[in-house]
Amino acid sequence: MICPKCKQDMMVVEHQRVELDYCPGCEGVWFDAGELELLLELAELTSPGLEIESILSLPEIKTAAGKRRCPICQQNMKEVSIGNPAIDIDVCRRGDGLWFDGGEVNQLILQLAKEPANTGGSQQRIITFLGDVFKGG
Repeated sequence: MICPKCKQDMMVVEHQRVELDYCPGCEGVWFDAGELELLLELAELTSPGLEIESILSLPEIKTAAGKRRCPICQQNMKEVSIGNPAIDIDVCRRGDGLWFDGGEVNQLILQLAKEPANTGGSQQRIITFLGDVFKGG
């Protein structure tokens, strides 16, 4: 799969049952449809509004950056803001998946995490995994 941001080949990174496409060039992450929800479920994090259908219903934001193309269908993606503080991500208009720039997945997980960082629970394992693999932390 080709990175929608820097056009390099992405590599597959697997954590438990979740297989993500990671770009070592720009450190971005592609989630196929349903993979974000699965990762959050494994981390025992609640994710209301983070289903791909809900994200697709968010208003598009206007940025100076050019449109990115979905690595699956090659169509222009929609840029939306999620989380608080806002994280701008790209979503395939057909629902094929989500694109997070480098570090943004970790930002989202940290926003959703309710356990203190030193508990060693499943949330912390996911946060550590993301920080180690995706250089987000």
